[in-house]
Amino acid sequence: MIGTFYDSPSPDSPAYVEVGTRVTADTVVCIVEAMKVMNEIKAEKSGVITELLVENARPVEFGQALFKVKTQLISPLPQ
Repeated sequence: MIGTFYDSPSPDSPAYVEVGTRVTADTVVCIVEAMKVMNEIKAEKSGVITELLVENARPVEFGQALFKVKTQLISPLPQ
């Protein structure tokens, strides 16, 4: 176990994201607590959250997928 997944900053706060939330690479999507340090995790890509893969307060491991994000391709402008 690397850490513990938290979907919100505190137990009485709303989740950072849910299915359908639009995110950018810099959007904070959750916190992973590791060795008593709270680490904010960013989306790392732009798109829409399509699935949550981890339940709140569950252990997670290094490299484990936490969310599915549907990226949106931008077509080139017509010339």
